[in-house]
Amino acid sequence: MNKNRHAGLGLYTIGIAALFLAGFFLLVVFGAQSYRSTVGGQNRNMQSRALLSYLSTTVKGYDAEGAVGIDEDAEVGKVLILREGRSGYALRIYRADGMLVEDYARTDAGLRPEDAQVIGETAVFDPVLTADGLLTVSCDAGKVLLHLRSEGAGT
Repeated sequence: MNKNRHAGLGLYTIGIAALFLAGFFLLVVFGAQSYRSTVGGQNRNMQSRALLSYLSTTVKGYDAEGAVGIDEDAEVGKVLILREGRSGYALRIYRADGMLVEDYARTDAGLRPEDAQVIGETAVFDPVLTADGLLTVSCDAGKVLLHLRSEGAGT
């Protein structure tokens, strides 16, 4: 009878240990999923902030009289043009094949999306320049508002 009592106590101990092990395993699995979800959200946030920051920094770098403009292209839509002084060259930012791209070429040269540098992925790119020098650039990541410091920056 004493032997059966010890056997039951042994099974009870193994059962409790298995229960704690299963609980620990579930805690690790759910914790890893939660961590993966948190990191994924953080990465998406950083990517969207990077795109908006890049646009803001680039436009501020080209902020000079007559340097910032917007053109319309039949194939790609709106093109943000950032002219480099009187050199005849410009940085052109536009959307092609679902990607926001930039190229550096003569202002009178045609766009070549296949040779352009990819900035990021976006389904929307809508730059708007008002007469008072307020540039609004909208994309999937959000909207960036820039007040051009130079007088007559928009053409």
